[in-house]
Amino acid sequence: MQRYQFPRREVLKMSAAAVAAGLLAPLLHSLPAKAATDAGRSLVAYFSMPETDKPGNMTREEENSTVVVDGRVLGNTQYVAELIQQMTGSDIFRILPQKPYPVNHRALVDLAKEEQEQNARPAIANSIVAPESYGTIFIGYPNWWADMPMIMYTFLEQYDFSGRTIIPFCTHGGSGLSGTVSSIQKKQPQAKVVRTAFCLSRSRMEEAPESVAKWLKKIGYKI
Repeated sequence: MQRYQFPRREVLKMSAAAVAAGLLAPLLHSLPAKAATDAGRSLVAYFSMPETDKPGNMTREEENSTVVVDGRVLGNTQYVAELIQQMTGSDIFRILPQKPYPVNHRALVDLAKEEQEQNARPAIANSIVAPESYGTIFIGYPNWWADMPMIMYTFLEQYDFSGRTIIPFCTHGGSGLSGTVSSIQKKQPQAKVVRTAFCLSRSRMEEAPESVAKWLKKIGYKI
């Protein structure tokens, strides 16, 4: 993707507009036409933690955790989840904690580390309607302390996706996927976990629309 000399959030707006306008159509049209229906419905399930919901006067940490599209503040993982949902026609499910996480950056980082050290299982406030109806589940999360947030372990232990296809995707600040794909497979041993997971740095979110489309093409979107 061509790099424009604009502020990061302005480039993101342009990228989102490109998706809406169909400028990525050549990439999307190369996906198998019946991929989403060959093995039933597909679901994008994700956890995302934007550190603010206000589009103006962000701190550096708040800007690192968010994407602003037409005045709407999305978490980085949320943005990728919505792109996948739009491009695949999947249903979408946001994993919400029963006890909200703090939005203050330091408090959030410290809590995430504490949960990891305690091998915690934060409770989830909502649930998937008819999870058995989905043949494919895209599972998305940020990388926290070189792992999935612990609430993702709650999610993976709460649902049995045996016989389904799981497709992971992740956003990160430099740690990449770490060992999260293997962790998902261990929690869902009877599922087919696609190893070619999507992974995008928070510093390259302007590339998300084109990168997601290319990734879907790469994995063949054989669901």
